[in-house]
Amino acid sequence: MLLNYLRLLLLPFSIIYGMAILLRKKLYDWGLMRSVKFDIPVICVGNLAVGGSGKTPTTEYLVKLLADYKIAILSRGYGRKTKGFIVADGAATAETIGDEPLQYHQKFAGVTVAVCEDRVNGIKQLEENHDLVILDDAFQHRAVRAGFNILLFEFRKLGTLQFLLPAGNLRDVFSSRKRADVLLVTKSPVPLLHVAQQAAINELQPNANQPVLHSYLKYGDLIHLYHNESRTLQSIKDFEIFLLTGIANPAPLIEELEKYTETIKHEEFRDHYAFKNDDIKKFKSAFMASTKKDKIIITTEKDSKRLRATGFEDLLVDLPVYYLPIEVELFEEDKITFDELILNYVKSNRRNR
Repeated sequence: MLLNYLRLLLLPFSIIYGMAILLRKKLYDWGLMRSVKFDIPVICVGNLAVGGSGKTPTTEYLVKLLADYKIAILSRGYGRKTKGFIVADGAATAETIGDEPLQYHQKFAGVTVAVCEDRVNGIKQLEENHDLVILDDAFQHRAVRAGFNILLFEFRKLGTLQFLLPAGNLRDVFSSRKRADVLLVTKSPVPLLHVAQQAAINELQPNANQPVLHSYLKYGDLIHLYHNESRTLQSIKDFEIFLLTGIANPAPLIEELEKYTETIKHEEFRDHYAFKNDDIKKFKSAFMASTKKDKIIITTEKDSKRLRATGFEDLLVDLPVYYLPIEVELFEEDKITFDELILNYVKSNRRNR
């Protein structure tokens, strides 16, 4: 209730923010602010809200789909303690490049991962030696005119009243969706009913040439944070789960874990939170105090990068602490459409090197 009152108090600031966004949008549309187009394919993965729409697994889906090409992923590197253009290498940590870029770097050996606040400068430094660039979370970065824009919308938030920052979580006006080439509804339920698909189309009101496609999350096996060990979710049935997250929207993860247990003790932090020693000590103490025999610590793959990078091994190494990987998958007909659109765009716009 208090939060709702705070949102109402912040609404005037959201109106001012919205006016600024609309003015900036028009300046780019009218060509009064410069937008740079590049000679190589540039695919942008973005959303209108702040975090939690599934950009990271969608970017990973694109990397796997385009595995025959020399790919560069360019991110701002949110949460890093560095500035400027940096290419990820063996010394990269979440502090130097951010947790999501570190995840890409450690997952895809043949892919160049770079961070830069200035995406134009970043692409200029990457374009010579790559077939394409994937921009992670850059839909609002109008200084780059991406060749193909994928705009994500979380299924459960469609049809709900959302406000612009700071009263709500929207960082862009809803009309900006018209710039996208594909509107991708993420975290859809399985099975997906036709009426739900139609409701999404009605909500998004796409242009005639804007496909509305649906994806869902696939959860893998649990992987130990430090040891070369994995286990299935089925193997933790009826366990007591101590869940540690620093992501924008842990609700889908909790729903998945609730399929296996009724006992979940969740320690929730804000997105990209830099865990501190005291946080981990407190969390460990709660775990150790539990008298249940079958218990486990679970975190997300993104959070695992920060946990491993900040020297918590002495506190956690002897505990059953695992992360749960996720992947994006599209429903069959939507997958055919999506894959074809991406592959045709890259093939048609690839520069002969």
